[in-house]
Amino acid sequence: MDTSILVVEDDGTLRELLKYNLQKEGYGVLTARDGGEALDLYNKNTPQLIILDIMLPVMSGIEVCRIIRGKSQVPIIMLTAKTEEIDKVVGLELGADDYVTKPFSMRELMARIKAVFRRAEDGKNAVALPSGGHEFLRTGDVSIDLTEHVVLCRGNEVELNPKEFELLALLLQNRGQVISREQILRKVWGYDFIGNDRTVDVHIRWIRQKLEADPQNPGYIVTVRGYGYKFAG
Repeated sequence: MDTSILVVEDDGTLRELLKYNLQKEGYGVLTARDGGEALDLYNKNTPQLIILDIMLPVMSGIEVCRIIRGKSQVPIIMLTAKTEEIDKVVGLELGADDYVTKPFSMRELMARIKAVFRRAEDGKNAVALPSGGHEFLRTGDVSIDLTEHVVLCRGNEVELNPKEFELLALLLQNRGQVISREQILRKVWGYDFIGNDRTVDVHIRWIRQKLEADPQNPGYIVTVRGYGYKFAG
C-alpha cells in the first residue's frame, strides 16, 4: 500500500504504538514529536492523512492544522483529551475532518481512518461530468459550475473548500426546501461520519462569510431554528 500517514504525537509510547499498528495495517508512517517537526515533514513529503495531537510542544496542533489547511485539503484526524471540548470545535472550524478522544482503542482509530479515506475518495467522484458540456446551478446572483467546481456570486468567483462546495450545491439543488442538519451530514459527510451537527453549523458560517454581503443577516442561506437550513436567495 502506497498510502502514507503522518503521526504527530509528543507522547513517545503512544507515537510508537500508533506507528506499529498503522504499519501492521499496511500504511507507510512518518512520525513527528512536535508541531515544528510536523510541518517540516509535511513540506518534505506528501502524506495522504495526518493524525494530529492538539497538545504539542513548539507549536500546537491547532496552529499546525491552520497552516496545513492554508495549503491543502489533506485529511486530518485530531487527537484530543476529554477536557479539550473547545479545542475540538476550533479544530473542526479550521477544517479538521474528524477527531478521536483519548483514551481510544486502535480499532476505533482504524475505523475512523478508513472512513475519512472513503469520504475523501467519494468527494473526488461526487460530481459526474456531464456529456454535453458544463452543468450549472443558478439562482439570482449565485451560480455553481458543477463540472469545474467554480462558484460565482454577484459576478465574483468565490473560493470554497470541497465540503463547503458540496454543502452549497446541496442547498442550491433543494432551493426553498429546509434540510435538516442530520440530512446534511448524511449527504455531504456520509453515513459513517462520527462527528456531530456542530460540523454543519461551522461550515455554514464559513460559506456565509464568503457568500453573504452581511453574514450576520444572511439573505442566501437561512437558518430554520431547531431544524436546519435552506437556500432562500
